Amino acid sequence: MKALILFGHGARDSRWCEPFDRLAELWRAQHSSTPVEVAFLEMMQPSLEEAVTALAVKGATQITIVPVFFGQGGHLRNDFPLLLQDCREKFPTVSLSATLAVGEDLAVLQAIVDFGFSKLGEV
Repeated sequence: MKALILFGHGARDSRWCEPFDRLAELWRAQHSSTPVEVAFLEMMQPSLEEAVTALAVKGATQITIVPVFFGQGGHLRNDFPLLLQDCREKFPTVSLSATLAVGEDLAVLQAIVDFGFSKLGEV
């Protein structure tokens, strides 16, 4: 079974994760046959390992991790690969792959441009 993890940085303010929760709910509403979990690098739960565990328990054998970061900064270049490798070692029967940061995708960038343009008259 395929599954998805939406992976974010995390923050001290618990409200920071609300957009991640909404994103996961949108995913569930549109792709109910493919489980999704959120996970965070630091300061929030669940961790990447906890999210992989939750999906593996549900029977996931292929998990794609989507870093919901604007760009490939130090956390994605340095910290994330170590976490991913650790999960690969702990879950050898689960295929784990990762995409680029969402902010590096042209469609995402265009959505931000479109959003900004649509708000010009509201200021």
